[in-house]
Amino acid sequence: MSTRPRFCTSHAASLLLAAGLVVALDAAAQAPEPATVILTGAIIHTVDANRPTAEAVAIRGDRIVFVGSERGALTYRGNRTRTIDLRGRTVVPGFTDAHAHLAGLGDRLSILDLMGTTSYTQIIDIVRARTREVAAASWIRGRGWDQNDWADTRLPNNRELSAASPNNPVALRRVDGHALLVNARALEIAGISRDTPDPEGGRIVRDEAGGVTGVLVDRAMGLVNERIPAPSREEQVEAILLAVEECLRWGLTSIHDAGVGPQTIEIYRELASQGRFRLRNYVMIRSDDETLASFFRRGPEIGLYDNHLTIRAIKISSDGALGSRGAALLEPYSDDPGNRGLVTTPPERIQRVAVEALKNGFQLNVHAIGDRANRLVLDAYEAALEEVPTADHRFRIEHAQIVHYRDIPRFAELDVIPSMQQTHQMSDMYWAMDRVGWTRVQGAYAWRSFMERGLPIVSGTDFPVEPVNPFRTFLAAITRQDEDGWPGGGWFPEQKMSREEALKSMTIWAAYGAFEEDRKGSITPGKLADLTVLSQDIMSIAPDRILDTQVEMTILGGEIVYTSSEADHLTRGGAGS
Repeated sequence: MSTRPRFCTSHAASLLLAAGLVVALDAAAQAPEPATVILTGAIIHTVDANRPTAEAVAIRGDRIVFVGSERGALTYRGNRTRTIDLRGRTVVPGFTDAHAHLAGLGDRLSILDLMGTTSYTQIIDIVRARTREVAAASWIRGRGWDQNDWADTRLPNNRELSAASPNNPVALRRVDGHALLVNARALEIAGISRDTPDPEGGRIVRDEAGGVTGVLVDRAMGLVNERIPAPSREEQVEAILLAVEECLRWGLTSIHDAGVGPQTIEIYRELASQGRFRLRNYVMIRSDDETLASFFRRGPEIGLYDNHLTIRAIKISSDGALGSRGAALLEPYSDDPGNRGLVTTPPERIQRVAVEALKNGFQLNVHAIGDRANRLVLDAYEAALEEVPTADHRFRIEHAQIVHYRDIPRFAELDVIPSMQQTHQMSDMYWAMDRVGWTRVQGAYAWRSFMERGLPIVSGTDFPVEPVNPFRTFLAAITRQDEDGWPGGGWFPEQKMSREEALKSMTIWAAYGAFEEDRKGSITPGKLADLTVLSQDIMSIAPDRILDTQVEMTILGGEIVYTSSEADHLTRGGAGS
């Protein structure tokens, strides 16, 4: 009878134990570092061509580490990972508003809100009520009136306004920010009379007898604005923080902030250094010579305070607005013969600033609404690029609202980005034809014409000119209709965007417009974890339901910075939930 050595059994057990240990160590070595947050159970539109849709995303710190299946995402779960089941909600990259005025929004939230008013009488009633609430002789300010929404669409006269508030100076800014309605007391303080000449780049509107009506257009607004007491620093900080919270409530994680002065930028720096500026801001600095010289000496400042603040762009305004007939046109206004609008910045100055921007590594973004303004800016860009040849300059034209058909191809030839606001078309379509006529309106809000030439549309709202609401942008882009579905089929529907293009314009194309497509704009591993969670899928629902969509969560750098009351229960669990 053979015998088996006793040591074989113990030896085999040791080998098995060692093998198991090797497997365990190997598995541990292959296990990914745990995520801090995992989102599951979602419809995710990534805006990433390599993985257009997904159901889960894993975030570690402020970066995305995984996008794909729930099974794959859960391999990143650790003891401290916060797992949130979104239960069928939709996730998109955090929205970017690529043309906005943050301080203006904060100011707007602090003064009379005239948006949506439908008559001059309604505005008078609002002002009269405010006079009973404020101290005698203190300024009353507001913004948002639009005479195109009134039965009488002529620019108003201040007689009724002066009667309603004889002692308090009143300054009410038009919705587009390019005209100011003031009462007699404000005109008196500013020293404006029938003998006051129009300033260069501005107009004091007068009646048939030459009397001042109280409406000041473009640079004429400065005659009154310089007399309005500036808010304290504390008031400015409070207003900016209000504006930031409003942005987060609408799912914005980034903005491009147009025409910001040094004092406001210093407030941004202070808040960002304290961790209180919960938004990513791509700042376009104000373009006066002193400000430019100061920032050129500093050079481009990119990704400050954990990517919350970037200062590398300049904003110039070349003309006024269409609604107040200040947009510079090649031919006179169809409804105001003899008026071709206002050139607010000489083209030679735009060219000079463009040259200096190219030399100093800055982007130049010029406001141009009328076809004459757009042509002048393109000419200035072309001359500057001949002097300082630069491949990837990404100069922009802000608005590009009325463009001559011969000039649309020049955007592509010069690599100029059209930065456009779809909701301006929604607001202006009722009267734009009256302003410029049938022929010129063919080049108005012409998104498809630009995209067919390979150009990305960089989208924004121009808030507070338009509401912050990004779903209005999306709806206007894909329907070219208003909130009530007018007109049937859309206003010049051949210029519509697809849903995919509309979403890109609010995310990855907007990021491209700020040289930031490598770190945000899509839900891609390695990019910043900026995400917006929606109550429904805007990529598939009927258009008439889009404005019912709610932002349920805004995530900035992996941190949930806004949660709606409807979604609050989703985020109550702790680690591992």
